[in-house]
Amino acid sequence: MPGAGTDHTRPTLEGGPVVVLVEPQLGENIGMAARAMANFGLAEMRLVRPRDRWLNQKTRAAAAGAEFILDGARLYGSLREAIADLQFTYATTARERGQGKDVVGPAEAGSAMRARAAQGQRIGVIFGRERTGLENDDISLADAILTYPVNPAYASLNLSQAVLLAGYAWMSAADAPLPFERKQKWGPATREMVLSFFDYLEDQLEARGFFRPPHKRPVMSRNLRNIFHRVGLSEQDVRTLRGMVVRLVEGPREPQTKKRRGPKQPPKGYKPPDA
Repeated sequence: MPGAGTDHTRPTLEGGPVVVLVEPQLGENIGMAARAMANFGLAEMRLVRPRDRWLNQKTRAAAAGAEFILDGARLYGSLREAIADLQFTYATTARERGQGKDVVGPAEAGSAMRARAAQGQRIGVIFGRERTGLENDDISLADAILTYPVNPAYASLNLSQAVLLAGYAWMSAADAPLPFERKQKWGPATREMVLSFFDYLEDQLEARGFFRPPHKRPVMSRNLRNIFHRVGLSEQDVRTLRGMVVRLVEGPREPQTKKRRGPKQPPKGYKPPDA
């Protein structure tokens, strides 16, 4: 079922690096990887020797609306075949493999992938098995290693988490805008409105002995006003604050009396049953 952030009326981002999953064992992990890809505009999934019957109802449920990636996934008998048409590939691993390859983090990889894509190159990111990750022979086929700054005592990531971080690296390298921003619902309050509220508030505080000793009132008043100035009050903020103080000073409003309703009238055209 699509989540609260899914909106099929908006354009879908596509492109980005190819995601290559080597011998994935759980359909749910493949589905969640597809969901992570869709989150960040990655469109092409390739599977190397996945477990039989990997595409099932659990896989689709885990994809949470990204079934189009699963339906378009391509299967290969070897990693070499899966990356044959790509110009540059990253192998993901949390362990040093002693292969003398460049090792980059997500920020550097994201920028590099964007630069290569702008030149028309096809890029791939290779992810290993859930339990053991990529083997050394797999990594030997890649151009560079992509790894993440994780807790060294607990560096193993779920497959979909690893895909998610790679997708985020790709998306963030483009300075993509956030999906929404703060909307200003009310305009800022005028100085007259704010100062009138200050006068009312300070008069009520004075009446209740707040400004003590009296000679400290100017300093206390300035401190109080500066608290509200730092907030950046809107017109509605001032109305709400003033109404709140009024209720504290004057006490609760009189309870509203409920209007008594007459007997419920039968619907038009209703005929009572025969006695």
